[in-house]
Amino acid sequence: MQNDPEYDSEHDDEFDDDRPPSKSQVKREMLALLDLGKQLVDLSPEKLKQLPLSEKLFEAIRLAQKISNAREGRRRQVHYVGKLMRDADADAIRRQLDIWENGSREQTAAMHRLETLRDLLLTDDNALTQLLNEYPGADVQHLRALIRAGRKEKDANANLLPGQSPQRKHYRALFQALKTLDDATP
Repeated sequence: MQNDPEYDSEHDDEFDDDRPPSKSQVKREMLALLDLGKQLVDLSPEKLKQLPLSEKLFEAIRLAQKISNAREGRRRQVHYVGKLMRDADADAIRRQLDIWENGSREQTAAMHRLETLRDLLLTDDNALTQLLNEYPGADVQHLRALIRAGRKEKDANANLLPGQSPQRKHYRALFQALKTLDDATP
């Protein structure tokens, strides 16, 4: 057919676009919606209320969350949620779930950065100078007092006898001060 002089490849491409999706493609899409429905069942009611869900879908998800001991009943309810997902705006729901997931990753990375900074402040005197250059509006006296107390606490914890629990009051206070400082800076 392609060797035929009257064969028009542009027309053939147009014909391909008019075909309905294959059974396999439809099944893949339905399974993706079912997986999305399973994710929604695992969410808290507060987060569910923030999503663009129909009332019927919201109630079906809440019912699936309440079914705990009946395994087959829960499976059927989750499949019903997947069926209702066909009429929902799945792309908007996926975007919001992605924002929540990536947002928490960013928060975790920020917390790890602050923990590293705290540990550096407790070991290196020059770290405070670098911190003050980065945050010129920081309360220097308060930070120095927290660092001094944290170092004393660290030394006391190093000399503990077995069975004694370490003190972390100033260690945590320094972290909270750094967190407050980081949150206050845009």
